[in-house]
Amino acid sequence: MLTLVGLGLNDENDLTLRGIEAAKKSDKVFVEFYTGLWHGSKTNLEKIIGKKIIELQRKDLENDSKKFLEHAKNSEIVLFVQGDPLIATAHEALISEAKKMKIKTKIVHNSSIYSAISETGLHIYKFGPTVTIPFSEKIGKQLPKSIYDIISDNKKKGFHTLCLLDVVAEKKKYMGANEALSILLRMEDQFKEKVITANLHAVVFEAAGSDKSKITFGTIGNLMKEHFENLPQVLILTGKLHFTEEELLKV
Repeated sequence: MLTLVGLGLNDENDLTLRGIEAAKKSDKVFVEFYTGLWHGSKTNLEKIIGKKIIELQRKDLENDSKKFLEHAKNSEIVLFVQGDPLIATAHEALISEAKKMKIKTKIVHNSSIYSAISETGLHIYKFGPTVTIPFSEKIGKQLPKSIYDIISDNKKKGFHTLCLLDVVAEKKKYMGANEALSILLRMEDQFKEKVITANLHAVVFEAAGSDKSKITFGTIGNLMKEHFENLPQVLILTGKLHFTEEELLKV
């Protein structure tokens, strides 16, 4: 049996009682840290569950998932995943592969950025499709039109756009909001459709779920002048604001 256990947003203190119980009962426990920035301690996590934890790399789950799933054929294993287990599509693929191999699966949910963004005051049902802003070196000079089109479509419908920021955990490289804003403005220069302008309002949400969480609202032009220090960060391009959303953002 394979159980995916969400670690929540910040550190080992976000682990649920259900998640702890599942890990204690399992035969082997694994963890992956490559899908985001986690501020917890693997050592502390091991103390909580009373077991050694095996850290996996991206290739173990995305390139060689069948080998990993062999552990779950005749024993119970737990995989700790940042946030909520099925937010990243890599883990959906893992569950799909497990079912093909006739391996039972279970999910222990936790908080994720998709629930935490409500803290900004924006209404969750007013968000359109999400985009991920990639590092420039991954895509070269030609920025992806697909991202621009999603943002444009959301804006036309009055929807907010959650922009997740790129991560290369193996190199401890995490995109900040300032770099993301710069890339978005470059997109505007490239496509010239006047969707992403310096006057467009946005929200920078830093370190969601931690004591250092911070929400900054303003135009892209003004946000570009700010320095955001607390990682991880997400960027939200706001659509048509309800008066209650605007009230909370301006408090």
